[in-house]
Amino acid sequence: MAFLTMAHLNKIYGNFKAVDDFNLDVEKGEFICFIGTSGSGKTTTMRMINRMLKQTSGTIKINGEDIAQMDPVKLRRKIGYVIQNIGLLPHMTIRENITLVPKLLKWSEEKRNERAKKMIQLVELPEDYLDRYPAELSGGEQQRIGVVRALAADQDIILMDEPFGALDPITRDSLQDLVKDLQERLGKTFIFVTHDMDEALTLATRIVIMSHGKQVQVDTPDNILRHPKNEFVENLIGEERLIQARPSITTVGQVATKAVSAHETQTIKEALDEMHTKRVDTLLVTDDQGRLCGFIGIEEINRYYGTGKKIGEIMNRNIFYVKEDSVIRDTVERILKRGFKNVPVIDDDHHLVGIVTRATLVDMVYDALWGETDKNETPTSANSEAGDPA
Repeated sequence: MAFLTMAHLNKIYGNFKAVDDFNLDVEKGEFICFIGTSGSGKTTTMRMINRMLKQTSGTIKINGEDIAQMDPVKLRRKIGYVIQNIGLLPHMTIRENITLVPKLLKWSEEKRNERAKKMIQLVELPEDYLDRYPAELSGGEQQRIGVVRALAADQDIILMDEPFGALDPITRDSLQDLVKDLQERLGKTFIFVTHDMDEALTLATRIVIMSHGKQVQVDTPDNILRHPKNEFVENLIGEERLIQARPSITTVGQVATKAVSAHETQTIKEALDEMHTKRVDTLLVTDDQGRLCGFIGIEEINRYYGTGKKIGEIMNRNIFYVKEDSVIRDTVERILKRGFKNVPVIDDDHHLVGIVTRATLVDMVYDALWGETDKNETPTSANSEAGDPA
């Protein structure tokens, strides 16, 4: 029996059928993305799961229990919900916002405070933010709080309705990474509505493509890219995703090279000696267990040299990384557009396993676009672009 079952769902407004015979079985721990054009029924379908909308006909079951027989208020407290405008309550502190549902569930104050601390650590924000108000945080920080608030009561299902649509591209990418990481680590079931195919391809274990209230195709990102069902799906994918249209099975870990790193307890002089020996201007920093903590550049070395500080005290903890099992197709574009020369690669336990360079990524793009072309006959323009990876 599937964890979440939607069978023959219909939603009708007068003569308009917003959702037409929708069927989907979702296993626990899946990341499902609903995508389609405006008016396709994706948000309507999602909002029927927590009874924000009532289906005209059909059934929705969670763990075999029909939600139509549940108290809607109690049901919603069991389901996390994140919307585009975040929905943080401005008159409440971040701590109060995070623990809003646990408070309604009669958790003790001590348990709520512990949960708030854990949640803010998950999104790598300072603990003193708990006593601030939403207006004191940036838009991206508020959205991070919105994400963990949906997880605070340990709900098994999290609904997200285009949560990052209004954010700038860099903040959006960062939050996508956060959501995917939290979903995998915590094993929650996510239902995520988006109009952005890149977002769906990056996040989903399965994608539900909808049009005019109907399911057009339900499959994994790879299968949708390899075998689009019809012209509508092909148009939704778009010509610009040539790399995705010829997906590589190579993972980031397979193309990663050895990283130059230092331990967080090393002195600034030791870090400088390592930079000089390895001829680099930046070091990745790890802890006792080999987990990635941050990075330190020559600017920090120069600024703090002679102060006696350890590099763990002056390193930059805001570091972009990718997982070793990530498929190149899913990561190449987001790495290249950030402009980094190289990006650290970690395993599921956050251990540093290497780096992936821009030169390697250019090779991946080159192979995807020109892999079937005889190298001796490759157009000159492509040679010139691939020859200068940095």
